[in-house]
Amino acid sequence: MSLFADAAPAAPLAERLRPQKLQEVAGQEHLVGADGVLLRLLESGHFGSLIFWGPPGTGKTTVARLLAQGTKLDFIQVSAIFTGVADLKKLFEEARQRRRAGGGTLLFVDEIHRFNKAQQDSFLPVMEDGTITLVGATTENPSFELNGALLSRARVLVFHGLDEAALEALMVRAEHETALALPLDATARTGLINMADGDGRALLTLAEDVWRLAPKGVMLDVAALSKLVQRRAPLYDKGQDQHYNLISALHKCVRGSDPDAALYYLARMLAAGEDPMFLLRRLVRMASEDIGLADPHALTITIAARQAFEFLGAPEGELALAEATVYLATAPKSNATYVAFKAAQALAREHGSLPPPKTILNAPTGLMRSEGYGADYIYDHDTQEAFSGQNYWPEALDRRELYEPVERGFERDIKKRLDYWKRLRSLRAR
Repeated sequence: MSLFADAAPAAPLAERLRPQKLQEVAGQEHLVGADGVLLRLLESGHFGSLIFWGPPGTGKTTVARLLAQGTKLDFIQVSAIFTGVADLKKLFEEARQRRRAGGGTLLFVDEIHRFNKAQQDSFLPVMEDGTITLVGATTENPSFELNGALLSRARVLVFHGLDEAALEALMVRAEHETALALPLDATARTGLINMADGDGRALLTLAEDVWRLAPKGVMLDVAALSKLVQRRAPLYDKGQDQHYNLISALHKCVRGSDPDAALYYLARMLAAGEDPMFLLRRLVRMASEDIGLADPHALTITIAARQAFEFLGAPEGELALAEATVYLATAPKSNATYVAFKAAQALAREHGSLPPPKTILNAPTGLMRSEGYGADYIYDHDTQEAFSGQNYWPEALDRRELYEPVERGFERDIKKRLDYWKRLRSLRAR
């Protein structure tokens, strides 16, 4: 017999770290904290049907299990993806028999929004007569995905994506459980948290990947971590170095405001048989990247050049490329939009799926209004300057200034306007 015949594979880390009591559930203090609604429901010994609404990996299934244990209800779990009406009827009959014997049933339905209207309606009578206590989990807005009749018989509880502190605490628990420290420096540790994007289960899966794949004795930085746990695109051998050298030269000449050299490289590429549409795509990119709002007409000119070439074809249409190239090379330059967008992308990756402030979100349903959606929103056109100065950033983020227009071309006027609004915002914050 094999020496390892009796050895069983270890359960996934997320399963081994599944909380054994509500107070251990990470990142949901508003529900399971000392004043949390779920603790009060559990202490009462009875609670009605519930809908758990929140992103993946935030503890919805775990909390349902713990509620069943705390109230001595049989926990039955199904997924709406794999369950039909016939399956539900069988479950309901089993719950009725359990009830006659003096027991109770907590039916946990994952992805409950996947059920159609008829399937959702089938829950109503067994919820009303107490045959089951329904706990449904959904990542979608229940206001739109669940029937009004079902919502009227259940209480909606909102689960939040795990913040950095909760994910760090979860990572520490994982290290304690495995008796192994993650081989990550401070930046990589933060990077792993950011990759999880508020999902505790994802964080633990990533941690397992690190332990399994990291070279022994090597401390990973954030770059090494990204290579280790993320699937990389296959390398592509571009070849044709001259082709790419010339398009790089054309781009640099436009950026450097040298129309003569730009025309030279444009002519060389056209003479070599380069696809004019490839050149036009690059010109459009230059208009956005290197000129931007210093001259808003630059993008219009390049789009018009593309249309002119499609209309005329070669060689007549090539003059439209030359005109666009000269226009771009002689236009005032600004990469402020490009830099701002890069900063915005980095910020989005760093902070994950932070929700906008509820003040600026629409509230078409009563549930959303009760959650504070649209509260205290100021309609800018009702103010004297058509500028309310209210905060549009996620509450977890301080206001950032990503776009910094230059003192050239049309952006000079934009800068004056932004400075004016900044002064107004400062005055109203006092």
